[in-house]
Amino acid sequence: MTQQAPESLTYRRSDRTLEIQFPGQAPVNLSAELLRVLSPSAEVQGHGPGQEVLQTGKANVGITAIEPIGHYAVQISFDDGHSSGLYTWTYLAQLASEKQTLWQRYLTKLDDAGASRDPSTDIVKIIS
Repeated sequence: MTQQAPESLTYRRSDRTLEIQFPGQAPVNLSAELLRVLSPSAEVQGHGPGQEVLQTGKANVGITAIEPIGHYAVQISFDDGHSSGLYTWTYLAQLASEKQTLWQRYLTKLDDAGASRDPSTDIVKIIS
């Protein structure tokens, strides 16, 4: 089933959230960070299962542009230079409905990798 287009997409720079409202549903806020770390791009998702690339240091990422793509998606550009990947209505609806589970899974992956959301974290670690 194809997801209907949202009634509205509103980005609030002040708190870096994208509010999405699908027909007949309450608005849902998605953080720019969640959208960035779960980008549908091949750069993030890889080209198949198990090829995902963990995104780190994105806690302060913001959105610089949202461009419509036909009647089925938007392309989101982020202030870290990432702008590939098309966010279809179906994918945005999935992010909205599963955001808590997806966010927790992301945090667990970061923890398991010893990585951080903090962009100022040094990539070199000295362990004594």
